Amino acid sequence: MLNNNLYIKFNFSFTLTILIVCLTFFKAFSNNGIDNTDSLRSSANNNIADTATINRLNKLAEGYFRTNPDSAYLYAKKSIELSKKINYSAGIARGLLQTGHVNYFNGKTEQARQDLDQATAIYKNLHDYKGLSACYISYGRMYTLLANYNLAFNYLNLAIKANKNINDDDGLTDTYKNIGSVYYSMGQLSSALDFYYKALFIAIKNHSTILSGEIYNDIGVVLQNMGVYPNALEYYKKALNIIQHENDLQGISTMNENIGEVLLAQSSYDNAIVYLNKALTIAKKQNDIDGLSSVYADLGLCYADKNQAKLGVSYLDTALQLAEKYKFVYNQAYASIGLATIYNMQKDYKNAYKYAVEGQSLALKLRNLSVRANAALQLNKTLAGLGQYQQAYILLNQYIALKNQLKDNESIQKLTSYNYELNFAAKERQMEQQQRVRDLLFQQKIHDQRLLNTIFIIITLAMIVTSVVYYRQKQKQKRINEMLADRNREVLQQKANIDEQAHKLNELNLLKDRLISVLAHDLRAPLSTLRGLFYLLQDNTISHKELVEMIPTVLKNLEYTSDFLDTLLFWMNSQMENFESSVKSFSLKEIVAYEIDHYQDQAALKGITLIDHVPHSLMATADPNSIRIVIRNLITNAIKFSKKNDTVEIYASPDDEQNILIRIKDTGIGIPPLQLAKLFKSKIDSKTGTNNESGTGMGLMFCKDLVEKCNGHIWVTTEQNVGTEFSFTVPASLA
Repeated sequence: MLNNNLYIKFNFSFTLTILIVCLTFFKAFSNNGIDNTDSLRSSANNNIADTATINRLNKLAEGYFRTNPDSAYLYAKKSIELSKKINYSAGIARGLLQTGHVNYFNGKTEQARQDLDQATAIYKNLHDYKGLSACYISYGRMYTLLANYNLAFNYLNLAIKANKNINDDDGLTDTYKNIGSVYYSMGQLSSALDFYYKALFIAIKNHSTILSGEIYNDIGVVLQNMGVYPNALEYYKKALNIIQHENDLQGISTMNENIGEVLLAQSSYDNAIVYLNKALTIAKKQNDIDGLSSVYADLGLCYADKNQAKLGVSYLDTALQLAEKYKFVYNQAYASIGLATIYNMQKDYKNAYKYAVEGQSLALKLRNLSVRANAALQLNKTLAGLGQYQQAYILLNQYIALKNQLKDNESIQKLTSYNYELNFAAKERQMEQQQRVRDLLFQQKIHDQRLLNTIFIIITLAMIVTSVVYYRQKQKQKRINEMLADRNREVLQQKANIDEQAHKLNELNLLKDRLISVLAHDLRAPLSTLRGLFYLLQDNTISHKELVEMIPTVLKNLEYTSDFLDTLLFWMNSQMENFESSVKSFSLKEIVAYEIDHYQDQAALKGITLIDHVPHSLMATADPNSIRIVIRNLITNAIKFSKKNDTVEIYASPDDEQNILIRIKDTGIGIPPLQLAKLFKSKIDSKTGTNNESGTGMGLMFCKDLVEKCNGHIWVTTEQNVGTEFSFTVPASLA
């Protein structure tokens, strides 16, 4: 036993070293949160084309899109360039998705379509459903801007399938939100609300903050078109509050513009201009063509209502030029109707007519109820000013009908119902937030506990220094223990070798016992027959003529005995580890006929009928000698346990496409239940036959062994005093 009463010495220099290492560790730990953007840029500038760098570039591009689209475009282009160098398909597709997004955002529709087409093709090859969904959603947004609603719906429905395939709730939320935008653009406000609220409930459930803010804004737009301005402002301000916390510049710009439009509708022009100028500043910074065109049109209407017609026309002209250049149909209609509005206010009906007709045409293409209503109203005023009262009256009725559609009861009822559900969901979310606060407090307690644990670890490290001497003694003991363990392993290995040799010896003894049993079982009868014949010759009991008559039978027995010895040697070889069976295709009929022919005399002596039902056409694929031994054993057993006037029948038929079923059926005395339970499992006490024939009890074990070596299986059914049927399968010949 080791003496643990060691004299402990404090080593000051070693302790100081340990403390310095600890301080270095904590310093490194505290600095691991430093922003690695600079190193990323350095890696990109040095063309380090590895997948990690490319993925970080694409992540930066996605992050910058909402705040700085130009930077997003540059990072995406760089990732595409590096991805092509190393043939990184996923990086190329992700980069193309971002450049396509920025291109259609900046009004470059054709270039955006090319980028998205390439990205979609790559994602399809990669079976990347998340990437495919993002591409389809971008297509949907772009075609909504271009007023091609059928294409927009097609792509957004594909996005739904892709998101459901991977259970992506955020992607599904974004898709539903964009479908709602298509319905809104088509003027189907009720359907738009269905999809907006469907998206909102999923976003709230999954705490998707930015998506929730965007959907609140979209619902506000619907309310604004319905003329429910207070509720629209409530939704816009709720959306703005969420988006500001997320620093989403695009969202902030859109919220300010929408609030400005509501204030414009409420004739609060100065307040509207304040919000619209905020939106204009962000749109210019981001080069948001859609946003710029829309805000210019709103400012033009504000200044027109403030009796600054010249400034108003200037803003609306700019808005219309941008919309026409980039083919933004909604903005073209909005700016055209705005110009018609200003000229109608100035009673310049000639100029107003041109823009009113253009606005009406574009509004019909858009199908948006609000735009169509405004277009009908301005064209009505223009025609009335030009003295075309009948046409003006028709358009006035159209305007009234469209306004009524905007305020239809179905939309109001849906809005009330959805708001009730939303309030309930909000309460649930509040409870979840309270639970999260409690969880955070719990996490803080865990953090404090970890800090205490860290201090304790430092103290423990200092104490470890005092245990150096003890540690050295333990090391010596450890080496001794390892030496003992090595010795133990050697002893165990020797024991294992001895056990293995004993197992092999036991197997050899078992094989010897089996061979002796086989010899006793199957050679006794033919040898006894030959011995009896020689006794008769010796005693001159039979005449020469009788001897000549018996010779064919004796030769047949000798031939059969010789054949049996060959098959016995074959079986002996099959028990050896290096045995290779001779598998080939053979006729079952030939083997069965041969065995029945040999045992006909033996069966006839007992008054038993042997019947061969095996068809000539059946060919098996196995080792024929193995099957011969099995059939021989089963026939002799059937004869052994059958009485006078009994029958032994052999059947063979296809069991399935790959196997043949062979059955040896007798009408003998059957097998007792206790003996039946032991068949095929171990050596049994062999019962004497109906003529007191004896056996070894090993035959059926040999049959099972040989059948299984031929990839078949064997079983038995029996009923006492009725008969027994042994069945086994053998692989069928496929040729």
